[in-house]
Amino acid sequence: MDLPELTALLTPEGLRLLDAMPPVESTDDVARAVTGLRKAGHSPDLVSAVVGQARLRARGRAKFGELAERMLFTRAGLEQATRLSIAAQHAARFRDAGLPRVADLGCGIGGDAFGLAGLGLQVRAVDADEVTAAIAAYNLAPFGDDVEVRHGTAEDADLDGIDAVWLDPARRTAGHTETTRTRPEDWSPSLDWVFELAQRVPTGVKLGPGLDRDLIPDDVEAQWVSADGSTLELVLWSGALAREGVRRAALVMRGDSAHELTAETDAADAPVRELGAFLHEPDGAVIRARLIGDVARSLEAGMLDEHIAYLTSDAALTSPFVSSFRVRETLPADVKALSKALRDRGIGRLEIKKRGVDVDPAALRTRLKLSGAESATLFLTRIGSRRVAILADRV
Repeated sequence: MDLPELTALLTPEGLRLLDAMPPVESTDDVARAVTGLRKAGHSPDLVSAVVGQARLRARGRAKFGELAERMLFTRAGLEQATRLSIAAQHAARFRDAGLPRVADLGCGIGGDAFGLAGLGLQVRAVDADEVTAAIAAYNLAPFGDDVEVRHGTAEDADLDGIDAVWLDPARRTAGHTETTRTRPEDWSPSLDWVFELAQRVPTGVKLGPGLDRDLIPDDVEAQWVSADGSTLELVLWSGALAREGVRRAALVMRGDSAHELTAETDAADAPVRELGAFLHEPDGAVIRARLIGDVARSLEAGMLDEHIAYLTSDAALTSPFVSSFRVRETLPADVKALSKALRDRGIGRLEIKKRGVDVDPAALRTRLKLSGAESATLFLTRIGSRRVAILADRV
């Protein structure tokens, strides 16, 4: 969305049109909506803004639930916004630390500020992009005087009267639609500036989960966050926001339920053992936090291979930090033999997982020529130098 479209939208007529729009979820829905609005005589800027926002609201429900129906978005802003359930978890950290006045630097469309204000904290939200700041102001208007939105850079933000900072550096090229990732040295603000601020003020920093661990300061808490199987972010907490004795954490969200594993340092791996009755796939946040060993010991499990993040056990134990599978059997890794074995077992629906092997699951599925009414999960991995195919069922 550009400024003329936003200006056209933020009028009584524009907002009434948007609120009256039926769901716009497909390209056919877009075409029908555009045709109808143009026939009604609305301007191109208004039509583009209303139809675009209606489609983004439909997509926004995945992150914001019913709140999306009264929010405004940019495509890039929605993609980069924190899910509301995760934002609430982060906000609770500020509340529990007794830090009621928070500056949200790089606030985007306001997702994290929603979480902060929703827990009764006072928020000063700042974004360097004029359109994005205006959208954040609209989205956060229901919180009244508890939220102030400003257009400006993080480096120039006024922190007078602020107790703590939430900071989301821009890690992509500028824009409201298609953006690309940039290197840490090109982030805005720079990582050096962020870490210097975190030394002076209690700070939470949202970063990508694949950040080079060598860049993480020794005196912060590093918390990797996943939701429903996808590893989404790394948050570095400093000062009063970092918990005593915790330097590594994995926060795993399953729906609206939160589960967390914490440790003072990386966990030692569990010993390697033979394949047992169960196979466990650690959550991505657990892998990134290097806490697989702690999970393995809680499951009475061992590593399938010292370099592969699969666990195996005989005990029928599971946890929110893994996906667990009951092992059926080991099958030939050769594609022709594997295809025959799966057809003989009547398996027509197959979930394919792989680690440590160069396999394209989509291409393999085509070559397997599956047929039958049964379903299963196939693990393709290696144990030492040996490729293995393990057939299993989700627990």
